Amino acid sequence: MTDRSSARQALFAFLEQLGITTSTIDHPPIFTVEDGAEHWADIPGVHCKNLFLCDAKKAMWLVVCPTDRTIDLKTLPDRIGSKRLSFGSADRLRRVLAVEPGSVTPFALVNDRASPSLTVVLDQWMMQQPVLNYHPLENTATTTISNHDLRRFVAACGHPCHEVDLT
Repeated sequence: MTDRSSARQALFAFLEQLGITTSTIDHPPIFTVEDGAEHWADIPGVHCKNLFLCDAKKAMWLVVCPTDRTIDLKTLPDRIGSKRLSFGSADRLRRVLAVEPGSVTPFALVNDRASPSLTVVLDQWMMQQPVLNYHPLENTATTTISNHDLRRFVAACGHPCHEVDLT
């Protein structure tokens, strides 16, 4: 078993421990929203993207929204209460969430439970949709979860979380 597959199995075990039911579809690696379109066609629910961001005071943020949502990093700080934002480095992403660029996902919060170090921002409209889709720590699969269970998962990981209108 590879480190990636063991991490994925640990995630699924944690979800099961919480009583959260998911379904997962394996597919070729997806690095961009455009790459995913053909592989997601038969997977019901809202497909999402995830932005790992740092602000000018080095606070970290995970912004989760539908794939078609345009996020303006210049206006986002006022909406979420941060300082000026930029993308977090690949090294910081690996250190904090233990995932590779292209595999950022709210499920990676499972790797930052001991001392939660970032704030989660969930798109308000997305969280009104019943079924949501994210990578399970690697971009070679898509895992479907209910909005209610995503909230339970984030809370169980101990991260501050805000639902914000990102339109």
